[in-house]
Amino acid sequence: MRLTITGRNIELTEGLKAAVEERLSKLNKYFGDDTDCKVTLSVEKERQKAEVTIFAKGHTIRSEQVSNDMYISIDLVEETIERQFRKYRDKLISKKHDAANDLRNVTAKEEALEPEIKIVRSKKFDMKPMYTEDACIEMELLGHDFFVFKNAETDEVNVVYKRRGNTYGLIEPEA
Repeated sequence: MRLTITGRNIELTEGLKAAVEERLSKLNKYFGDDTDCKVTLSVEKERQKAEVTIFAKGHTIRSEQVSNDMYISIDLVEETIERQFRKYRDKLISKKHDAANDLRNVTAKEEALEPEIKIVRSKKFDMKPMYTEDACIEMELLGHDFFVFKNAETDEVNVVYKRRGNTYGLIEPEA
């Protein structure tokens, strides 16, 4: 795994770099040498934040953890990434063995928005065509509650989202 370590408002000491490399080297058993891993360590007031983004075979696995000690944040972020990957791997295995997990027929209604909406962040990203199951897996890997994607079957923009009880919803545009 190729590590890129950057720091914001913090001097990257050899000890910090060694801690990141040592902790994330445990993930090498899951990812190959061609996998890129971006680590950002930052300090804001008393908050020590570690962010890790792994780009692996068309999927992105991301986690960020905050604590009052950078070494603790590094430990927590590694544990989260490992847990996310195990969950992803288990989903792939169960997907192969259990055809009942077909999310193609799931529909949902859009929720009404509150009158006062303040947009504080805007994001642009590439939308590659994918199936709803792949979008759910990508959403889990990113640790988000929803995921916007271009449906490979209908060629339309769809949204998958998490529901209570470990289920998912799909929002599709009407014809």
